[in-house]
Amino acid sequence: MAQHHDTGYRELFSHPEFVQQLIEGFAPAEIAELMDFSTLKKHNGHYITPLFEEKIEDVVWSVEVTWQGLTQRVFLYILLEFQSSVDRTMPIRLLHYAACFYSELLKEKTITPSQGLPPVFPVVVYNGSRRWTAPQDVYEMVQPEPPAFLRVYQPHLRYYLVDEGRYTDEELAERPTPLSGVFGIENATGDRQALQRAVDRIVAIIQADPNKRRTDEIVTRWLKRHLQWLGTGFNLDRLNSVVEDKEMLAENLENWAKKERQQAWQQGHQQGHQEGHQEGHQEGISLGEQKARRETACNLIKTTKLDDATIAHATGLPQAEIAALRHELER
Repeated sequence: MAQHHDTGYRELFSHPEFVQQLIEGFAPAEIAELMDFSTLKKHNGHYITPLFEEKIEDVVWSVEVTWQGLTQRVFLYILLEFQSSVDRTMPIRLLHYAACFYSELLKEKTITPSQGLPPVFPVVVYNGSRRWTAPQDVYEMVQPEPPAFLRVYQPHLRYYLVDEGRYTDEELAERPTPLSGVFGIENATGDRQALQRAVDRIVAIIQADPNKRRTDEIVTRWLKRHLQWLGTGFNLDRLNSVVEDKEMLAENLENWAKKERQQAWQQGHQQGHQEGHQEGHQEGISLGEQKARRETACNLIKTTKLDDATIAHATGLPQAEIAALRHELER
């Protein structure tokens, strides 16, 4: 997982209001309607898994759920997945994590074997640029599907996926919460104008929040980590409030966009001349520049979240060619 997201999102979901926004805004409505969010309680999600030999530091909350007159605590297991590529072993990992989590509850005597195991609701929050295509139930990985008499013996564990990139601006606008504003900023990272619009939107959301000061502090800390990861070069010490410092932030974003476009163009131009010199004639110069522009575009696609229009502007290539390169790289 990318460390800036791991840290920043962990802090966001350490606050009960952001957990509530996640479930109410992005989980199935029938699940959210059963939950009493005033009963949210945070639990330890830190332990070592022997199978994967990794330290797990996921976010775990419990909440009271009432149905058919019965009230019971359900554990919300929130796994933060921020990799550039889709992890197709996720169902196996979730199955293992759930088993380790149950073992931890037994070890801490939060539950006893005679009481039985409490239900869990595993949620995977993913923000990679490629859409999530991994199976969402470990049973789907059992191939070919076993005959009927064996199916009952196969493992089952389904997780609920929140793939940020699948939500359009219009869909996020239907969820006027700080968390949807954060998702909007993540999705707009590759388009500097869209990023500014996303920042303006989250400022408006915070200004309408009854707990404006607290929400502003939480979102500002997250945004500073995000901008640092993006390599903006801002003096982030001056950013103390995304609301009060929005004009300064807008100016910095505009200057950053101009600088980024200029650097990308210079890089492509310089590489083009080098390639042309190696070819040794005018046709070589032309071919070298074209090759360099494509290489620069590929690097920007792979290492940034810039959109096709911005990369096309920076490299001088047609936007359709950028889209074709992106499709080729993501196959």
